[in-house]
Amino acid sequence: MENLRVVITGAARDFGRTLAIVFARQGAEVFLSARSLEGARRTEQEIRDLGGDRVHAFACDITDPESVRAFADGVREKAGAVDVLLNNGANWLESEDLTTADDADILATTASAGGTVLMVKHFLPLLRASQRPDIVTLVSAAATPNYTGCAGHEAFYAAKGGQAAFTGILSKRLRAEGIRVISLFPPDFDNIDPLSPAWEGASRTPKDTLTAQSLAECVTFAVNQPRDCFLSQLHFEPGH
Repeated sequence: MENLRVVITGAARDFGRTLAIVFARQGAEVFLSARSLEGARRTEQEIRDLGGDRVHAFACDITDPESVRAFADGVREKAGAVDVLLNNGANWLESEDLTTADDADILATTASAGGTVLMVKHFLPLLRASQRPDIVTLVSAAATPNYTGCAGHEAFYAAKGGQAAFTGILSKRLRAEGIRVISLFPPDFDNIDPLSPAWEGASRTPKDTLTAQSLAECVTFAVNQPRDCFLSQLHFEPGH
C-alpha cells in the first residue's frame, strides 16, 4: 500500500473510518471525505495522531453533483492521479415495512446509487492518470438475488442493487483500459473500532460474525493483486 493514493467516501465513521485508518497505517496517502467537513477532519486527526501525515479531509455529499465535482477538483490540486477510488458512502435506512419510511428518507437512500455513479464519473480522469487504477465499491449482500438477511428498508435494497448493476457493466467497459472494478457484497458484519484494544484480539472463528478486520483485509487483498488479476466480485457466505 506504500504511496498509493486512495480516495474514500463516508469516512467519518463506521467502516469508512476503518478503511481510512487501515490504508493510512499501511502507507497510503488518503483523501477521505464525509458529508460534514468536521466529521472528515476527526478521522484525519486520528490518523495524524497515529503518525500519518499524508491524509487530507474533504466535505462531500455524494448525492450532490457540485459537491462531488468540488471533491474531485480538491484532490486534483493535491495529487496528479488517484490509484484507488473506494466507494463506501451510502445512506442506511432500517425498516422491514415499505410504508413506514418517510418519502424523503427513501429518496435519500436510493440516491446513494446515483452518488456512486457521480463519484466514478468525476474521478475517472484521475484514475486514468494512474498506472494501477482500481475502483472498489462496498455494495452489500442485500444486492444478492433472493437475499433476505438484511434488516434494511426496500429502498436500501434498491440502492445496493443499483450499485451492483452499475459496477457490473462498468467492469466490462473499463477493463480494456486496465481499470479494475471490484465490488464486495458483505452481509452484516461486526465493525470493531480499529483504534480499540478489541481490534487485535477479535475472535475470527467460523462461528463468529464477519469482522471489519476480515472485510478490510479482503479489500487490501483485492487491490494488491497483480494487474492481470481482475477480481470483479467478492461474495460472502451469510453468518450463522
